[in-house]
Amino acid sequence: MMFTARMKYLVAIVLDKHVDELTKELLSLGLLHFVKFQDLQTGLEAKVSSVVLSVSTARLQEIRKRIESFLSIVKVYPGVQKQIDLDRLRRVDLEATEKSLNDLADRIQGFRERQKAIQQEILKHEDIKRQVLLFGDLKSGLQAGSQYSFLNFQIGVLAAERLGDFKAEIDAFPSVVLTFREDENAASLLVISMKRDDAQVDALLEKYGFQEAEVIPEMLGAKEEVAAAVEKKISALSAEQETLNTESQAVVAGERDRLLDLWENLRLNELYYRIQSYFSRTSRTVLFSGWVPAARQSAVEQGIRRITGGSFYLEWRSPEGLEKETRRRVNVPVQLKNPKLLSPFQMLVTNFSIPRYSTIDPTPIVAILYLVMFGLMFGDVGQGLVLFIAGLLGALFGKFKKNMKELVKLLVYCGGAAVLGGFAFGSFFGLPGIVPTLWFNFDELVASGSLPPGSPVQSLIQMLVITLYFGIGVIALGLVLNWINLIRSRQWVKLVFERTGIIGGWMYFGGVYTVYRFAQSGFKALPDGAALLLALGLPALLFIGKPVAEFVERKIHRPELPLTPLTPLRFVFEWVVELLEFFSGYLSNTLSFMRVAGLGVAHVALMLAFTKIMEMLNEAGAPAVGAAVYVVGNIFVIALEGLSAGIQSLRLNYYEFFSKYFKGSGEAYRPVSLKGT
Repeated sequence: MMFTARMKYLVAIVLDKHVDELTKELLSLGLLHFVKFQDLQTGLEAKVSSVVLSVSTARLQEIRKRIESFLSIVKVYPGVQKQIDLDRLRRVDLEATEKSLNDLADRIQGFRERQKAIQQEILKHEDIKRQVLLFGDLKSGLQAGSQYSFLNFQIGVLAAERLGDFKAEIDAFPSVVLTFREDENAASLLVISMKRDDAQVDALLEKYGFQEAEVIPEMLGAKEEVAAAVEKKISALSAEQETLNTESQAVVAGERDRLLDLWENLRLNELYYRIQSYFSRTSRTVLFSGWVPAARQSAVEQGIRRITGGSFYLEWRSPEGLEKETRRRVNVPVQLKNPKLLSPFQMLVTNFSIPRYSTIDPTPIVAILYLVMFGLMFGDVGQGLVLFIAGLLGALFGKFKKNMKELVKLLVYCGGAAVLGGFAFGSFFGLPGIVPTLWFNFDELVASGSLPPGSPVQSLIQMLVITLYFGIGVIALGLVLNWINLIRSRQWVKLVFERTGIIGGWMYFGGVYTVYRFAQSGFKALPDGAALLLALGLPALLFIGKPVAEFVERKIHRPELPLTPLTPLRFVFEWVVELLEFFSGYLSNTLSFMRVAGLGVAHVALMLAFTKIMEMLNEAGAPAVGAAVYVVGNIFVIALEGLSAGIQSLRLNYYEFFSKYFKGSGEAYRPVSLKGT
């Protein structure tokens, strides 16, 4: 778990007749990270040719994604929910599949076009309603109607027997028809329509014998009635839109099982042909290669033996042996070996970069450091429980994509760390005395500035010093991890002379010792000359060996590299710059850990503020308001300070810890398997 998994490189040759069954076996095993044999440049590339696929994997993927878009209409996500069964693999008829999907798309498109038209009608009616409501009353609208760009007001009389047909026909346009003084013979109408429909509306009015008339008093106060009539039409249109949506979902739901079956077969074919895309062939044999975790080497070999009946040739090589043969660095895929419980922290590591092969996997260390930092910055039992419960509910019942799911799990861990921090500080939603204090009372320390004698921490300065010690410990751990990485990779020059190498560590610890002795003297005296020379002078002097060693190393690989009289001067300049960057970089890295105390103080100060406001409101006779302020304050602190603590914990790991040892830019181990990679 401390290092990336050891990998072995496989080169296999099998008879052409076994290709189909062997492809299925390799897919079922899901262990081989394929590499094209030609990419290794072993000199044998001219003797083999790539396999020509009968089906394009890109086309298979495109059709599969199209099916996923249909299924998403009914909230079905096969990539997350469906277990793929290799026994259901069958030849796919792409033409027939695409034709059936086109037919389904045409059926759904009819619903969508109608929904789009209805939405446009809704927008038009909302425009009418909004414009009418701008008038003080309809009188002002009638008087100014000609000045408005899209509304037309018409008043007149229509025969009563023709009124129903007229209303039914004018409903084809965004409009409002209000009836006044209706009797068995005629009705007075107010017709509001959009000016762009004037030609059609005027023709309709003429068709039904609409006669213009004077405004009657009842019409002038009908603004709210107009708005209500428009709102009624909008509601009817929205209901029709929802009905269309339900009908389109019913169409997809009726095809659900067939679509899932198609999706599964397409996915199986896609994986099947993806494996074969890495094959090379001769006249009678097929050759493939790739990386396998060393621990699973025997499983792959047994699978190939079972399918071929022993008619095969296998060659296993170590990364070191392969690099020696090809005389160049080989890109070995990286598999991280962490238990599932640590998956959220592995996500944090891989989001930064994939560790280089054979280097330290920092996931377990990051898990500990991240949670310690978070707990110190956000220590509160009550608020931690809120985070813990929210994360637990999300992990159990939420449907998230992979990265979001890991973030939800991380919330559970952060909540637990906050609870432990809350017990250490005796804090429960910022209220004193609710839970026991196992370390020191942080709330009281921030409120009063100091704690009485006997407390493990008696001042804010002490708290800052503790975080500095913590930071020094983290940086020291990073240096040790870097030395382990360099020893494993036999990079001896970097081990000695790198800024995070042995001399760099010597000088850093020497600087820590010097500052410690200076502080112990009340900031009055540095250590004696001999101690300073040993702690800082000697390693600083030895640092000049770095540019010299790097030059010699380059000279070995490039004999033509010139050695001029100015070269020693360049060594001196590089040495001076290196020393300046060393001291400024390590100083900022160490002081950066003071933000752990700073965020902790900010968290406590905010809770003290909200608690004080609540107490003041209670004293003023407004306990309900005080309780509301306190609840809102807690929500605000959980959201703001929780996010800040999470980000700062991540920052300290990425920039202060990883920078000391992390060797990134590796390639993730991605075998072709039924699990979907």
